[in-house]
Amino acid sequence: MKDFLGFGIAGNFANHLEQAGEANDFINVISDEEGAPKGIFPFYIPRNDTFLGRYCIDNQKIILPQDTLLKVQAEPEIALECEVLYENNKVKTLIPKFFMAFDDTSIRNDKTATKISQKKNFSAASKGYGKKIPIDVFEKGGICDNYSLTSFLIIDGKAHQYGDNVKLTHYCYFYKKLIDWIVKKLNTQVDHAVLENLSDVISKAHYPTHIVIAIGATSYTHFAENRFLQEGDEVCVITYNHTVYTNEQIQNLIQQGVVEMKNASIVRQEVIRP
Repeated sequence: MKDFLGFGIAGNFANHLEQAGEANDFINVISDEEGAPKGIFPFYIPRNDTFLGRYCIDNQKIILPQDTLLKVQAEPEIALECEVLYENNKVKTLIPKFFMAFDDTSIRNDKTATKISQKKNFSAASKGYGKKIPIDVFEKGGICDNYSLTSFLIIDGKAHQYGDNVKLTHYCYFYKKLIDWIVKKLNTQVDHAVLENLSDVISKAHYPTHIVIAIGATSYTHFAENRFLQEGDEVCVITYNHTVYTNEQIQNLIQQGVVEMKNASIVRQEVIRP
């Protein structure tokens, strides 16, 4: 993944921004339509000389920020690995090749941050992903129809439901609508409010042929809404085939220490202090 440009989508799941206390960040951002995602942010730019050039993915651990006053939450998401096709230095289309469980751990209370990206890449272990699952077709009738996303926070050996258990098809934008929207934003999003000019990001990354894009965090359970990560916690994000497993079965298996299963993608990260 070190050569892949890393992006995330803000506001692609109902209620997440409100729960994360970030809805006001987008008060001056005009959405394409009601319920549309708010925008795209970079979390990793290969060979960049800013903090975004730090490779921040670690699938075993989350390293908390140096500043102990900063509060951090996990963000359970689906990430897509996509091939990028260009035409005249513009993104022509994206071809989703794989999907996977993804944790986009984020700072919540950095009052100095003026861009979303400043809350994202805070250490060398602030993101993580599970096994890549090949995509047959990224449309209705394809493999993603049968998958759900769930997550747990493991405290003293007990797995607590963290993000809501949801079908992937319950994302606000998914399949063709999502890909079309991403392509449009990669080509047209300008530097405004908490968002950045994405054409500049892509140019500075020398037009990478592959990107990873985390497509938005789920809503939190009541337990997780105001529970910030602490040293010794363990975060677990899973996308699983809901025709094979129930959420309760997944929770029991995670509590037993399972790290890999068929028909599932799992990322488990221990939370540690730097």
